[in-house]
Amino acid sequence: MSDLSQKTIDFINKPKQLLINGKWEFAVSGKTFPVVNPATGDVIAHAAEGDKADIDKAVTAARSALENPQWAAMTPSDRGKLIWRIGDLIEKYADELAELEALDNGKPFLVARAADVALSADMFHYMSGWATKLHGMTIPISKSGGSYLSYTRQEPVGVVGQIIPWNFPLLMAAWKLAPALTTGCAIVLKVAEETPLSALRLGEIMQEAGLPDGVVNIVTGFGETAGAALAAHPQVDKIAFTGSTEVGKLIVQAAAGNLKKVSLELGGKSPNIILKDADLDVAIAGAANAIFFNHGQCCNAGSRLYVAHEIFDKVTEGVAGIAKNIKLGSGLEAETEMGPLVSNTQLNRVCGYLESGFAQGAKAVCGGVKRDVDGYFVEPTVLINTTQEMKVVQEEIFGPVVAAMPFKEVDETLIRQANDSVYGLAAGVWTRDINKAHTLANHLKAGSVWINCYHVFDAALPFGGYKQSGWGREMGAAVLENYLETKAVTVKIG
Repeated sequence: MSDLSQKTIDFINKPKQLLINGKWEFAVSGKTFPVVNPATGDVIAHAAEGDKADIDKAVTAARSALENPQWAAMTPSDRGKLIWRIGDLIEKYADELAELEALDNGKPFLVARAADVALSADMFHYMSGWATKLHGMTIPISKSGGSYLSYTRQEPVGVVGQIIPWNFPLLMAAWKLAPALTTGCAIVLKVAEETPLSALRLGEIMQEAGLPDGVVNIVTGFGETAGAALAAHPQVDKIAFTGSTEVGKLIVQAAAGNLKKVSLELGGKSPNIILKDADLDVAIAGAANAIFFNHGQCCNAGSRLYVAHEIFDKVTEGVAGIAKNIKLGSGLEAETEMGPLVSNTQLNRVCGYLESGFAQGAKAVCGGVKRDVDGYFVEPTVLINTTQEMKVVQEEIFGPVVAAMPFKEVDETLIRQANDSVYGLAAGVWTRDINKAHTLANHLKAGSVWINCYHVFDAALPFGGYKQSGWGREMGAAVLENYLETKAVTVKIG
């Protein structure tokens, strides 16, 4: 598995250009930036460094495509078929895409193949069906003085700017692009500078599927330049962002210039609650998966673990036992179970939080240190002796670090502690008691609550957060609201 396929090698060796109006081109400035393999720290490619000038070109191309009959007059059925073809081609090139994710992001190839790539294809397949089902309704109104026919139309919001993160590069592109295409929008996609490769390959795949020129434009570059220019652009009608809450707030400020619509999928600090009656074999494995999946680089990671005090030692020791046996290594090695963090910046961030936790009195049952090898590896960590006010409990670490705390009763105190966060993205509950399960689910302030499971995603399920975890929803029928305008039409008749 350590050897890349020839197709992947050929793609890596090609110039990494921007996709604008159906053509691959270098940045206006001519600048590039290095793309790094996080397992080694080695530079594997150079990508075009797009900035404001390139965003201007991409937005112009999207605006033109939005008004081009080749896209604007395409029937809903044909649009759905095109989107379905994109999903089929993702499946066709699944191994290549998984290799790119393993190389660029660091995640294990088998995980990328089974999760990221499969879910990306499914997102396009699922959304393709909605293309023929975006309809309005007739509405009886009570206006006196005549008869009226009133109805609504669902229309594309227009030119959409989309900014995606580095933790699931291909999947986040699919989450953003598929529904926007379904509704008939035109798009400028700004991808994370840490992980541009799979999105660029997806651009080629969409061209192969027959997507008209300019409908999707892809710009690589930095958030401070390309991302900021896209968020503030006066010809962009809507901005969709996935990333940190801190940057999400900047997106909102930038969007105020023309009051463009905004949807945000932001950070989390999700509580994972294990009751004393839970099936511990299942709950312990589930708690480990909740925090260690994707190296803990998940906005919905179960990073706050609340455990009934009677079983606290057994659960923390069990999760630590799993953590100690996780095989760290390059995502391209067949035996790897956890890859590196995505960058040296992220490595320093996670290590900084560990230092803060230890300074405030936390103790590591396992892990807690950087692995002394090439690449950006942190050992999976279980922290105890943690309290609600600690930074490791309140702030998003975005790494394989869980803070465990005991509780005595399933009561208002537990619910208050679980909800004691500026975030509200996800939560987990492990119990055999169906009444307690639903009671907790009803009271937890989170957009997703998993009971006796965790990290369960489906294209049909809406995903998003309460509080500072964002605005709007991804996936499911709910995501279509992000990309549609509702027009009311009234005709006087008779």
